[in-house]
Amino acid sequence: MHVRHPEIDPQLLSETEEQRELRTVLRDFLTEASGPEDVRTHLATPRGYDEALWARLAGEIGVHGLAIPEEYGGSGFTFAELAVALEEAGRVLYCAPLLSTVVLAAQALLGSGDRQACERHLPRIADGTLTATVAGFQQEPSGIAAEPSGSGTVLRGAADFVLDGAGADLILVRAHTAEGPRLFAVEPADDTCVRTPHHVLDETRRQARVEFHSAPAIPVGESGDVATALDAGRAALAAEQVGGSGHALDATVEFVAQRHQFGRSIGSFQAVKHRLADVLVAVEAARSASSYATACVALGSPQLPVAASAAASVCSETFRLATAEYVQLHGGIGFTWEHPAHLYVRRARSSAVLFGTADQHRARLARLIGLDARAAA
Repeated sequence: MHVRHPEIDPQLLSETEEQRELRTVLRDFLTEASGPEDVRTHLATPRGYDEALWARLAGEIGVHGLAIPEEYGGSGFTFAELAVALEEAGRVLYCAPLLSTVVLAAQALLGSGDRQACERHLPRIADGTLTATVAGFQQEPSGIAAEPSGSGTVLRGAADFVLDGAGADLILVRAHTAEGPRLFAVEPADDTCVRTPHHVLDETRRQARVEFHSAPAIPVGESGDVATALDAGRAALAAEQVGGSGHALDATVEFVAQRHQFGRSIGSFQAVKHRLADVLVAVEAARSASSYATACVALGSPQLPVAASAAASVCSETFRLATAEYVQLHGGIGFTWEHPAHLYVRRARSSAVLFGTADQHRARLARLIGLDARAAA
């Protein structure tokens, strides 16, 4: 299926010199500070990630503020620069709440048009002192209700599988009101928010059930429309998946070049070459889909829903293929607990269902471009 999108300048899909420099800096930094053993170590901590490294990424490199305007404490770049950081984070399975805080929550705040909320929260997201997440964004109707209480509003209900739900300092909640869905900001307290961590397949991305028991909430913006923020999350996840796929391919190519059987490297066998060539083709296709989705977020293109679902479908399947070959072509060692391949398999499996499955995204694409209507006719 080929769909033309003439409003995007092809040059915007190419990496700039600044983005290449950012990629180099981040790759060196994360390779040194967040290798496989570091990831395993951080998973055993209460928050599940290295809080000192989180602060360094925000302060020394400015990752958290890349897509936040300067007026809100960011550096005023675009989502394209943030996508570079997300791809590099995906390469090393960086286990910190970048996706929930820097993408979903920040994009929801920016999309709300609420200057007061942006001024209150975005500078702290940019400097790394606030972690945030979202709840109720994919529930329709929302399982959370907002009710008036005295001079304010309280929330009642629950949201499940909330990213970083057990540790986030701020939760942006899409809740049902008498006038329809609305966005609210909640600073969780133990007596009004019960947060129960889940034991999930991918421990590098923690999730929790959050129950609101008359939790005080502040309205954010005038609308409960979070579709753009959710599609930005899909584009961000696609960039992560491209990074993870790239690592899996690179690590496997390196291994098959060194591993010898029958007096030659197994990478010289035609069957192995064909399998790796298939992965390379898939990774390049995923990179293209991811780049287009990133450009749509950065430019505020109306084609974002199409681009986000296309990237979600393509990049999920590519990550699954790349990690499967990562394990298979490493032979016996690839199946061991000590080898990092299984961590990438877990991330691939969990990411594939995080914002909808590949089949669900293909069905959404069919609706968006009118294929389902033509089929019905």
